[in-house]
Amino acid sequence: MTNFDRSIARFATFSNLRALRWLPLIAALAAGAAPATADAATRTRRATVVGAYDGIWNTVFATTRGNCSSGYSVPFTVRGSRVTSAGGGRVSGSISRGGGVAVSVSVGASRASGGGRLVGNSGAGWWSGIITGDRCSGTWQATRS
Repeated sequence: MTNFDRSIARFATFSNLRALRWLPLIAALAAGAAPATADAATRTRRATVVGAYDGIWNTVFATTRGNCSSGYSVPFTVRGSRVTSAGGGRVSGSISRGGGVAVSVSVGASRASGGGRLVGNSGAGWWSGIITGDRCSGTWQATRS
């Protein structure tokens, strides 16, 4: 039985040495996985913050310069970091984590671009463009439906 005990002791020592040989590889894999996990957490947190503006926003435009009508109301959709049309016209834009908005709108021959900020369920900003041939600019206010 003494030989058997000695064999087990040798095997246990040998297994520990083999495990130690793999330790640097395991550490490298764990270190490589940590940034990916942190990156995934950052993306999730960013999506949560940016997603805070998701929904349909009703935007009312006022003209402060030029010969364009005021009071037009246009709905926009915010999903993630993108701003798109919620009906009528071509809309492309983006929204930052802090609520900063940049948008371009075109309907027929009319084109405008603008920027501003959304906070909670409301927002405000500026716009400028050529509406039915007239160069105009003004402000906008938005509320989330």
